[in-house]
Amino acid sequence: MNYSRRDLALLLPGVAAASAQAQTDGQVLPARAYKYEDLPVKVNKTSKGRAVMRGDTHSGYPVELHLTELDPGQAPHAPHRHVHEEIFMLREGTVDMTISGKTTRLGPGSVAYIASNELHGLINSGTEVAHYFVIALGDDKT
Repeated sequence: MNYSRRDLALLLPGVAAASAQAQTDGQVLPARAYKYEDLPVKVNKTSKGRAVMRGDTHSGYPVELHLTELDPGQAPHAPHRHVHEEIFMLREGTVDMTISGKTTRLGPGSVAYIASNELHGLINSGTEVAHYFVIALGDDKT
């Protein structure tokens, strides 16, 4: 069967999507740089998110990184808990981070560590959009 350039042009986005999906299914993360302006933006009612990477380190340890822009007065979701740990890093703005019932106001440059199964949540308590990074360490398999 012969394929035209048009056929290939239609096929390439599907191949790229399948390749991107494979990276989220236990694949070893390649060494690479991620340009902010190249990250796809997912918009919802209270925030904008950018998935950066998701996969396994060379030793098989699952890791995921995403960036969020959270509107003033908003929470990204209800307080929750999960098996994996998280590192939260605030680049800009002010948030109230609650971990196991204790609330701490965080400003730019602040970091929070959320241990496995700790109930946690946050709200943008400032007047400007909060920009933050979350690194998820491990998976939710028990």
